[in-house]
Amino acid sequence: MRIRKKPWVRQELEECEFFIKNPCENIGKWHSKFKQKQPLHLELGCGKGKFISKLASQNEDINYIAIDIKSEMLGLTKRNIEKEYLERIKEINNILILSQEIEIIQNMMNKKDVVERIYINFCNPWPKPTHNKKRMTHPKQLEKYKIFLKKGGEIYFKTDDDDLFEKSVKYFEQEGFEIITKTYNLHEEEIWDNIQTEHEEMFSKEGTKIKALIAKLK
Repeated sequence: MRIRKKPWVRQELEECEFFIKNPCENIGKWHSKFKQKQPLHLELGCGKGKFISKLASQNEDINYIAIDIKSEMLGLTKRNIEKEYLERIKEINNILILSQEIEIIQNMMNKKDVVERIYINFCNPWPKPTHNKKRMTHPKQLEKYKIFLKKGGEIYFKTDDDDLFEKSVKYFEQEGFEIITKTYNLHEEEIWDNIQTEHEEMFSKEGTKIKALIAKLK
């Protein structure tokens, strides 16, 4: 997604208490960054943060980390989190946001950073065969998530792209995950308590069916 430069972003993130400036410095120590020790969930590619802001504010008994490579996106995520928590009259103490290249996520998380659930929502499908290895669900990437995803941990995956979905089912199974549920039309057959992302709303208005699955690490 292209997004214009926003002059206010840098200062707001610098002053934000739940923004982590140097994530790689916290490898092996993420649980200690939160006020309470609770299950840790992770969103890879949080975009503008509509999804994670609602999810985290509704589940105070879970800690969340939201990652995006683009600072402009994180600036919008920050504002959406503040808005959501303010409306619910809650303190922001169970979510952290940060910028990190997900392709090298192993540089910021290790086996001590036990994650119970990962969310991957509408990632780049990288349709060209020569680019498939860049997919966030590619076996090369799943191997990295397995470093910190606990046994029995889950990956929640949503996409509008048919080919990416079909290939991802195979990727998960190849890497020792069990597909415990899946759907080719999430809005007709909700397999979880769904919170829509910005992309999801856009695709749905265009008539595109949303594919989704839950993969469990054996």
